[in-house]
Amino acid sequence: MERRHLVRSGAVGAVAAALATPALAQGAMPEVKWRLTSSFPKSLDTLYGGAEFFARRVAALTDNRFQIRTFSSGEIVPPLQALDATQNGTVECSQTAPYYYVGKDPTFAFGTAVPFGLNTRQHTAWIRHGGGGALMDELYRSYNTLAFQMGHTGAQMGGWFRKEIKSLDDMKGLKMRIAGFAGQVMAKLGVLPQQLAAGDVYAALEKGTIDAMEFVGPYDDQKLGINKVAPFYHYPAWWEGGAALSLFVNLQAYEALPESYRAALQSAAAETTEWTLSKYDALNPGALRELVAAGTKLVPFPAAVMEASFAAANEVFAETAAANPKFKKVHDHYMAFRRDQVLWFRVAENGFDNFMARQSAANRL
Repeated sequence: MERRHLVRSGAVGAVAAALATPALAQGAMPEVKWRLTSSFPKSLDTLYGGAEFFARRVAALTDNRFQIRTFSSGEIVPPLQALDATQNGTVECSQTAPYYYVGKDPTFAFGTAVPFGLNTRQHTAWIRHGGGGALMDELYRSYNTLAFQMGHTGAQMGGWFRKEIKSLDDMKGLKMRIAGFAGQVMAKLGVLPQQLAAGDVYAALEKGTIDAMEFVGPYDDQKLGINKVAPFYHYPAWWEGGAALSLFVNLQAYEALPESYRAALQSAAAETTEWTLSKYDALNPGALRELVAAGTKLVPFPAAVMEASFAAANEVFAETAAANPKFKKVHDHYMAFRRDQVLWFRVAENGFDNFMARQSAANRL
């Protein structure tokens, strides 16, 4: 009896020692406090909300020893200076969209979306398993940053128009809030691209300063109230068949982290991508129904406009590749990957999706 007691006590002691060891090791980990600046306002609870979700996950994965405080656009720097703030160490990290920085180098566009590019799943595949991540890292490191995919919107809507687009003639002279590569393509169709902050769009449309705008999709667009001043909601956003967000991290700040904290950053960023995309998928249908019920006219872009846009996009790609070797290197790799992905999706994914779409159109679902 006494021997059994000693054996049992010894076993309990061994278990207690084993449990204590991780706690001691964990307690030895440093407390780290970072700041994150976002390119998005707090009112966008899926985009900016993704940054908050990310910070909570990093804290949870490190027993609250790695704390990241989030700041919305304008609180530390303007929304389109998030990369600069990360690069120069004003903040340790930022949540933004790489294509906001095409003015620095057009190659940044491939980190988010390009016209008639990869869809959501295809883009993630290119970044994580198709070699795209390594190619983009070459660009990011030249700006003293690393980047991890952190959020996705899925395919976006083509935007809000005061008048319906029925032909290419309706595009000529149109003043549209749209920037980056899409703006360059639209310009070839006669559109006059405008750059406006989201908060300024409603007044500009109401006064007729602009004729159209694009943003994200029904859930976010509904918050802006644009349907009250621009009734035509065109689709799809051929320039954003899937739009990825990124976590930019200052290179020196990242290298100073313990390996486990680096892993926590990467895991939390991946979780945020799934969280953001699934939230949009869950909430966009209801928002679209409410918009249509309130009078929004849901209209596809005419086939002629889509074909002309596709041709114009290819012209912009060719012109940019001829002038920028870094862009050409990533572009050629990206487009080869797109070719294979579209062939594969035509077989299984599109076959299934198109069948289900026909059932929906026939009211069988």
